[in-house]
Amino acid sequence: MARNRFQEGDGPSQRQRKVAEVIRRRLSDVLMRGDIHDPDLNRLSITVGEVRVSPDLKVATAYVVPLGGKGSDEMLERLAHNKGELRRAVAKGLELKFAPELRFRLDETFDHLDEARRLFAQDAVRRDVDDQ
Repeated sequence: MARNRFQEGDGPSQRQRKVAEVIRRRLSDVLMRGDIHDPDLNRLSITVGEVRVSPDLKVATAYVVPLGGKGSDEMLERLAHNKGELRRAVAKGLELKFAPELRFRLDETFDHLDEARRLFAQDAVRRDVDDQ
């Protein structure tokens, strides 16, 4: 019996990872250069931390964060408003059958890192780690 490729258990394939990284780079370049005809979007400094692509490569979810972490609601609103133009700009030069639909989510990785640092800085945790 053939393996179900749309199962989430095994994680992304090598092809998904490669396509996601190319999309991440292209999206970062487009946002950095200000190629989108929206002055409100172009004035924002946006970091694209990660892109995840669906198994069929038709949907790409970009995890983004504004520089400094402030204004995330406005950033997500501007990105959603311009997702069609961003999709066209990112798809240029991609050798895919379909231009992936772009979805944007707030990247909370940095928040998790700060929380982990805070936990490791506590005296009780530091004492336990030093005892080992």
